[in-house]
Amino acid sequence: MNTTPHCRWGILGAAFIARKNWQAIRDAGNATLVAVASRDLSRAQAFIDECQSSAPHPVLPQAMDNYDALLARTDIDAVYIPLPTGLRKEWVIRAAQAGKHVLVEKPVGIHADDVAEIIAACEKHHVQFMDGVMFMHGQRLQRLRTVIDQDVGQVRHIATQFSFKGDAEFQRSNIRAHGHLEPLGALGDLGWYCLRFTLWAMNYATPTHVTGRIHSETQQTADSPPVPLEFSGTLTFADGASASFYCSFTTSNAQWAIVSGDKGLLQVSDFVLPFSGPQTKFSLTRSQFVLDRCQANMHEGREVTTLDEPSNNAPGSQESGLFRTFSTLVLSGKTDPHWPQISLLTQRVLDACLTSARANSQVVSTND
Repeated sequence: MNTTPHCRWGILGAAFIARKNWQAIRDAGNATLVAVASRDLSRAQAFIDECQSSAPHPVLPQAMDNYDALLARTDIDAVYIPLPTGLRKEWVIRAAQAGKHVLVEKPVGIHADDVAEIIAACEKHHVQFMDGVMFMHGQRLQRLRTVIDQDVGQVRHIATQFSFKGDAEFQRSNIRAHGHLEPLGALGDLGWYCLRFTLWAMNYATPTHVTGRIHSETQQTADSPPVPLEFSGTLTFADGASASFYCSFTTSNAQWAIVSGDKGLLQVSDFVLPFSGPQTKFSLTRSQFVLDRCQANMHEGREVTTLDEPSNNAPGSQESGLFRTFSTLVLSGKTDPHWPQISLLTQRVLDACLTSARANSQVVSTND
């Protein structure tokens, strides 16, 4: 019999991403899923039935058709909220008021004022808040911290890209291109990861200036605002380091990150969603140029490191680490302010990039 304390979870909404986290809760080792709520009971039940057939929980979670009723349950400690960004603030605050710890999808809010209000509510009610960036909880990122500090050296530039190609129907009807529900479009859905990785690599230093550019956008209905489909931006830091990022719903699959320093170059080809398999990888390159009389040679100096870490859908994966980390905090009875702080920083930088883009890519100071 397993006597390890478990954090008891509820899910608000049967969104696609919640299917992956269904199994992550099971695989965390210190978490139990109690209930899933949707506004449509049949949808909640169908979600449970399909996920249970793929990754069964020891006790079948209950389907519910009322978010408030789930929040009122005394047998739930924490909630995972994958609701659209346009609805997110309301339900995060309601969850905090109900005394539930909150793990939420990203982007956290429509703008930084939303996030500040969310964090204030969670602090008032003494509940943990965290966003659902899974790679923050993987073994690989822990190793990369040491590699950057010791082997890459002083960071001079960071480049990232996260993209996938949605078809015409995606642009017409997918929620991620809906101006009221997901007004930040590709910048919020994909650019959040690029910005978080960059800020993490820079030890959460705030950039002094940013720029942004919308390369294409869509407008699903006449009364909805346009949302970015393709976005790029730059960040400048006080120590002279710079960063560039590109995110897109119109470009083929890519999710790479490169950190260049005065000693070496770190490359991660799958920094958001590790390529399928039982291991994760990264490479460190320290090339050398050798001139021997009339011969000039560039030696690659590339080393690949492989970690025994499953890519997904298994204990030890980054998504199970996310729920294990969060559940550990809940069970400890203490909150960690680091997690809400980096959510707010990410949102503020994202907001500044969008402000620049809406102003014809004018340079925006983050100190304004």
